[in-house]
Amino acid sequence: MAAQPGSVAQPKTSPSAHVWHALDEDVVLCLLESTRAGLSQEAAARRLAEHGPNELQQAPPIRPLVLLIAQFKSLIVWLLAAAAIVSGLLNEWADCIAILSIVIVNGLIGFYQGFNAERSLAALKRMTAPQARVRREGRSLAIPAAMVVPGDLVEIEAGDLVPADSRVIEAVALKTVEGALTGESEAVEKTRARLEREEVALGDRCNMVFMGTSVATGKGLALVVATGMRTEIGRIADLLSTAAAEDSTPLQRQLHSFSRILVGAALGVVALIFLMGLLRGIPALELFLRSVSLAVAAVPEGLPAVVTVALAVGVQRMAGRRALVRKLHAVETLGATNVICTDKTGTLTVGEMTVRALWTAGTTYEVSGEGYAPEGSIRAAGTAVDAERAGPILELLTTVVGCNGAALAQQDGTWKVIGDPTEGALLTAGAKLGVYSADINRELARVAEIPFDSDRKRMTVLRKRTDGALVALTKGAPDVLLSLCTRVRDAAGVRPLTDEDRRRIVAQNAALARRALRVLAAATRDLDPGCESSSAGAIEQDLIFLGLMGMHDPPRPEAKRAVALARSAGIRIVMITGDHPHTALAVASELGIANAGDMVLSGSELEQLTNDSLSEQVERIAVYARVTAAHKLKIVRAWKHRGGIVAMTGDGVNDAPAIKGADIGIAMGRSGTEVTKEASDMVVTDDNFASIVAAVEEGRGIYDNIKKTMQYLLAGNVGELLLMTACVLLALPLPLLPIQLLWINLVTDGLPALCLATDPIDPMAMKRKPRRREENLTDRAFVGLLIATGLLTAGVALAVYLYSLGRAPLEMARDHAFTVLVYAELLRSFGARSETRSVWEVGLLSNLKLVLIVLASIALTFWAPHNAWLGAFLEVGPMSIHHCLVLLVLGAIPLLVLEGWKLIGRNKMVAK
Repeated sequence: MAAQPGSVAQPKTSPSAHVWHALDEDVVLCLLESTRAGLSQEAAARRLAEHGPNELQQAPPIRPLVLLIAQFKSLIVWLLAAAAIVSGLLNEWADCIAILSIVIVNGLIGFYQGFNAERSLAALKRMTAPQARVRREGRSLAIPAAMVVPGDLVEIEAGDLVPADSRVIEAVALKTVEGALTGESEAVEKTRARLEREEVALGDRCNMVFMGTSVATGKGLALVVATGMRTEIGRIADLLSTAAAEDSTPLQRQLHSFSRILVGAALGVVALIFLMGLLRGIPALELFLRSVSLAVAAVPEGLPAVVTVALAVGVQRMAGRRALVRKLHAVETLGATNVICTDKTGTLTVGEMTVRALWTAGTTYEVSGEGYAPEGSIRAAGTAVDAERAGPILELLTTVVGCNGAALAQQDGTWKVIGDPTEGALLTAGAKLGVYSADINRELARVAEIPFDSDRKRMTVLRKRTDGALVALTKGAPDVLLSLCTRVRDAAGVRPLTDEDRRRIVAQNAALARRALRVLAAATRDLDPGCESSSAGAIEQDLIFLGLMGMHDPPRPEAKRAVALARSAGIRIVMITGDHPHTALAVASELGIANAGDMVLSGSELEQLTNDSLSEQVERIAVYARVTAAHKLKIVRAWKHRGGIVAMTGDGVNDAPAIKGADIGIAMGRSGTEVTKEASDMVVTDDNFASIVAAVEEGRGIYDNIKKTMQYLLAGNVGELLLMTACVLLALPLPLLPIQLLWINLVTDGLPALCLATDPIDPMAMKRKPRRREENLTDRAFVGLLIATGLLTAGVALAVYLYSLGRAPLEMARDHAFTVLVYAELLRSFGARSETRSVWEVGLLSNLKLVLIVLASIALTFWAPHNAWLGAFLEVGPMSIHHCLVLLVLGAIPLLVLEGWKLIGRNKMVAK
């Protein structure tokens, strides 16, 4: 027996200790020490003090200063800062200002990105209901939702947000939209009946309502069993706070690792040369100046800026393909992605229920068009149906539109359903044949309704004709409705329903179900005036069977092509949905996600697997159905444990923890909750899986551009370092001055590098497999080409320098070495665009910016010896045009040799 109101301040046992949906109402009331009159105000106050406010915990505030300092922890940044300080001490203020500008700009960009990334829990908190109606001491009160406590009775109706997790104890046509928790758009019917099993998926707990979900239709009374962080949405908030994303992306980790190697090697060479110089008796000050010059030659000053530009341009390109990137360095992660865990509803599918097939009088009709927009046609045997001669199909659609409680509305150019999504789909189907609610309401006045419930599995609306006669319009489950029918409507009219008719209808129902369609039936009956008050049993009998309607959430037309493209690129697609397993499998098979031999796992089956067991099987599972937020995060972690670079997509609150825990989290822009967007790295503005695959292609292109840009910049630095080191070892004067080294690194190399960073995507980018998580950006081939290019460039410059030293003053020899090195670097940028294709195959005009930059830089170098101001700035003396042309030809040698190597290497591959 339930306790009296106010007898005890808190429940006898913690609500989290019970499986509320599997308990009788009286047991739940007893455990929570509540009654059908509700709690007393005194008891509610005590419980509020005991359990705390019905709110979600807020994330700790972001400390901007800490975030700003974190942007300057890179080893290359520290070395650049040190080089800037040394340049300032030596009065090389141009060098100092240039280097510090690069460091500061990169730090500010990183700070801006990070500051906007950590607001997930605050957004989640805004989803909860601000007000709630509770029953206390037998009276209905409106209170702030934060004041709701376990044991409260909450009153809910259409349009309300559910304030707390509650057990339903009264329900009248009650349906809630739980897409934020389950990911499914269809409204869920609620009932007061106890469920027999304890292990029931969240989406199947039809006697529970949950915080943050909304009431679509009907009204009800529910007993609060959990508040705040103990609710399902609270558990998601807790998961969200612990599902920390990776500290860095694969590229960031590789750049950090490589920078350590680069800086260590450079400092080692500088220290070795400094010691050798001391042993040879070279003055310490002169050695220090030489060491600073070597450090400037070794450090790629422009690399941080170029990588940032490559990522920023990639962001702009992705925006043009409907993918908005929220975190800059996450762009390149897409290029390494080898697993995409995607939601079904709204991503692979349209996200809106759509009638696809109709059957009546022995004829099957196909319905075209997607979603709730009243656009499309109804065809039989390929021929469009004429509304004026539609016959049985017109009566079928008139019945389901008339037996309907939803409405369609156009908002910002998009059609939305107000009410139940299934009823909205039926309204859209009717509109495609010119059947509208407004017309029916004028001709058939609505006089009564027998609402749908899970026991009856049907709904009936009574309408009155202009002559006063009544007509009952009924829709519901085919098997239930067929048992109530005694007649059938066919092309000739109404006739008795035979056993053969019943068998044909059952067979057609099964055929539609095999297409993964949800099937409804419709029937009608004429009634005598005055039957409005008759019982449901008296009205819903002797019905005339009209036909069947098959509907589903259809796959997007472009999704199948996108899945095929992703699979050809070596990316595994995994569907994770809250839908039923058979529906999920049907959609996955249609799209090419699930093939023969692939496994389908339900949430209850997943619950039984340990993390290690799941990791062992995860590569064989293509579809997960009826899963929760915790399950999704578990799947993501299992793939990451197997070495996968995982992208997770979603739109509901239940997706947010997995989105945050994935390598790249992708939220839906249209249907996505604010929580999901705030937890994500990228937002797809059109909710389309094809846009995700397009973003992956962009990510691969960005990674390729960063790699080729690094190769180009570092090869130039290696060439400079080898040239300078060789001269030190040979006891020769330095061939390049500090301002010349900085000019080469920031202008001669830097401007072409910016053009390489924005190079068009390689057409073969989606024809190769994703790179492995452990694959190093600077692998053996990268380092080999780096050293070979550096040796070539340094060799040409050293040969010119040595030749000029024997025949001209030191200043002219330096001018020649500097000029030929500039030409070699500029021309080599054309060959750096591809490791396998020649300059002509890639096409010069495909990157017109690079051509213009190189031509302008060559002209500037030509002009420098003939302009007093520019010559003085670069410390270059006068030089004849003949010498400039000869040096230009010599500067082409590295490019020609590298292009020849490409041709030889490709011929070897062809021979193999």
